[in-house]
Parts: sequence; C-alpha cells; structure tokens
Amino acid sequence: MKGLELSEQYYRTFGEPMLRENFPELLPKLSAGLIGAGSECLGYDDNISRDHDFEPGFCIFLPGEDVVSRREAFLLERAYEKLPGDFMGMKREKFSPAGGRRHGVSRLSDFLTDRIGHPEPELSKKEWLTVPEQYLLEVTNGKVFYDGSGELTGIRNRLGFFPPDIAKKKLAGNLLYAAQCGRYNYERCLMHQESAAAQLALFSFTEAAMHCMFLLSERYMPYYKWRFRAFSELPSFRQLHSSLELLLTSGNSRDEAEEKTGIIREILGFIQKSCGFPADADPGKTAYSLNDEIRDEEVRTLHILYAAGG
Repeated sequence: MKGLELSEQYYRTFGEPMLRENFPELLPKLSAGLIGAGSECLGYDDNISRDHDFEPGFCIFLPGEDVVSRREAFLLERAYEKLPGDFMGMKREKFSPAGGRRHGVSRLSDFLTDRIGHPEPELSKKEWLTVPEQYLLEVTNGKVFYDGSGELTGIRNRLGFFPPDIAKKKLAGNLLYAAQCGRYNYERCLMHQESAAAQLALFSFTEAAMHCMFLLSERYMPYYKWRFRAFSELPSFRQLHSSLELLLTSGNSRDEAEEKTGIIREILGFIQKSCGFPADADPGKTAYSLNDEIRDEEVRTLHILYAAGG
C-alpha cells in the first residue's frame, strides 16, 4: 500500500472520528491531509522508502491563534498523540513535537513560512523566481482529505504553478544554459580531454533541459532523486526519458560522444518546437526571443540567467 493511501485510511479510521467527536466546534476551521516532504506525498514511495519517516499518520493544519487558540492547538496535539500507534502492520513513531516531524498538528502559517518564507501565499516577482521549486511542490503535492474553511485549497490553487511571465523567464534562462552546456561546453571539455568536466556538462545540460520540459508541462520540477520518475509522467516529453538517461549513464568514447551530441541536438530541437520555434533554430537566439516576449518589464530586464536552475 502506498503511503498516501495509508495516510488517508488512517485519517478516515481514526482521525476524522476523533475530530468529529472531540472537536466539533473546531472542525470547520481545520484542514487535514498529507502534503509536504517525502516520497509518499508524490506517490513515489516503495518498500525501500519505509526505512525512515514512514508511518501511518496525517497532517492537521490550523489557522492563526485568533481563530484557534494555543490551548485548543495543544489539546489537538494531545488528541493526535493518543491515536492508535499500530495500523495495517505499520507503527507510528513518537517524535517531538506531538505527531512527528512530517505529520501531526501545525499552524498553516508555519508550514508556509518553512517552505516559501511567508505565512501567507504572497510572493514578490523575485521571490517567485528564486524560491526552490521543491518547496512550492511541497505545498501543492499530496492530497487534502478535509478542508473546513477552504483556506488550504485556496492556497494550493494560488501556488499551483508560476505566473506566465515567471515561467517564461525560467524557460528562457534554462534553455540558454542547456545550450551552453550541451552544444558548446560538452564537446570542448572532450577536446581538452577533461572527461570529468564533460560529464558535469552533460549533467548540467540534462538538468536544464528537463527543467525546460517541466516548465512547458506546467509542473514544478521535484527534488533530483525523483526527477526522472516525474519526467516519465510528462505526456509531451516522456519519450525522451531514455535519451536523457543515456547521456548520464554511458561513456564518452568517440562513437558515444557522437551519439550524445546528436541526442543533445534532438532534445534542444524538441524544446524549441514546443516553444513555437523551428527545431533547427539557434537555441541561444530562441532563449533571448522568449525573454523578449515577457510583458513585465521588471522581470524581462533581469539577467536572462537570473532564474536558471531549480
């Protein structure tokens, strides 16, 4: 059973009845679900994932102290702590604060501050450009089991993906960086007989190219260890999965390098075509053309590589 399903069943079996019976007056003010860090919030967990931080549990999110007092929050924490520790063959670990590091009771404002640096889902243009995407993904992943006030759902909708000009800035920067690393630096590193540097160029190209394709799919790019798994779910690009994998897992003999150079051109062409440009266009020029399309002057005039990377 996947962790997300385990969490929801645990909530339906124990959490929801506890809240309805003991906190009926607070229930309309609360949210419950499983979102945040961990492979289970993305549906990527497996048997190996269960060696740490894997347990039956869920999150209860509270509004501010003007709505739910400290004492009420404390009583909710105590009630969560007393929920059964065994469920479907899994044990719930005991951590401090009550409920565990990824589960239990917390203020929604604290959860947001830990991820995006604000207690409210308000980001400036530059913050949109620089907050790591993994943290935005942690706010919007998983599943909400209950949302009495609708506040959590509203926040997730507002942070669901980048505003259009922000996405285009990131796309332009990552396309230019991919072109620099793949079309130029990879071959030059091999000419200098710097095989390790060539592999770093390939890694950087792969990361930037994947970033472009996540952006074009309007999805946040996850933490690196889940990136290839998530990439295989992008309908418009998943056919490139094996090509990207080959870039990182094969050698750099003459024949292999020629094959990789061809793959790099293919991927850059695919990205450009998806942006509405000819596949054989100069990707550097395409990147600057994309940047010129940005309507917001403040965002457009930032260095084109300002938002390259995750």
